[in-house]
Amino acid sequence: MLYINKLSTGTSIFKALSSAVRISILEILNERNGMNMNALAEYLGISNGAVTMHIKKLEDAGLIKTVSNYAKNGIQKNCYVIENKILIEFGDNKENYIYESDLKVGQYSNFQVTPTCGMATKEMIIGEFDNPQVFADPKHIDAGIIWFTTGFLEYRIPNYSAGRTVSEIQISFEIGSEAPYYNDDWPSDIHFSVNGMDIGYWQSPGDIGGIKYSGNPIWWPPHLNQYGFLKLLRINNNGSFIDGRKISDINIAQILHNREEEPFILRFSVHPESENPRGLTLYGQNFGRYEQGILARIIIQS
Repeated sequence: MLYINKLSTGTSIFKALSSAVRISILEILNERNGMNMNALAEYLGISNGAVTMHIKKLEDAGLIKTVSNYAKNGIQKNCYVIENKILIEFGDNKENYIYESDLKVGQYSNFQVTPTCGMATKEMIIGEFDNPQVFADPKHIDAGIIWFTTGFLEYRIPNYSAGRTVSEIQISFEIGSEAPYYNDDWPSDIHFSVNGMDIGYWQSPGDIGGIKYSGNPIWWPPHLNQYGFLKLLRINNNGSFIDGRKISDINIAQILHNREEEPFILRFSVHPESENPRGLTLYGQNFGRYEQGILARIIIQS
């Protein structure tokens, strides 16, 4: 997710999005999970030089990336969307302080999981598949992907408010369902809680796989989870929201009640009694479509 807290800092992004062709490129790349530049030029009916120019502007804005791969006819440049959410704050934030923490998905502080489950670093599988005891392995901190069917993972987010007023918590992460191997049509009800309060849930549409995604390690096979969905969780005075949709009335004051100077405890869970308990997968560095872990942003009023 790109966060713009001052309009003047988003100039390159606004310029990149000022072209109908570049907007079409983003839509095509997002729908097709990437495309090589020659095929993209042919699809759009424009020259390779024109596509190169548009791609460079989108790259400079941090919206896409290009990866060179070897093919039968030589080296091909493939393009992928890396940011499909932009948060723009129009308000006056001069009186706000913003603290960010990018947690690895393996930095959980507590867990309880059931198979299918497991985790991997960019080099290897940790332990073995479908053994919950693997989650106690000290190497879990280096995991770049984690999956389980029912249960929870908890993360401790630093709280630097020091008695000042927290106006909003923003948490972004890449997440999806968990099916044996993969299943694009595999809805799962994934719940979120902060400081022990259930703030609502989001239904993941599936566990995406079958075609290898180039952003994953070379050894990671295509029949396993490839990437998820970037979600933005926000808690403020008006309630709790995911991607701008309100999911509960739980607000920031309730979350902070009697815990103003303690870490925020974030929990991802799948309840076995829910209508669709089809697991979750968390994607971090070196896995999935977005080069981030669990990105937490605490906005504090001075």
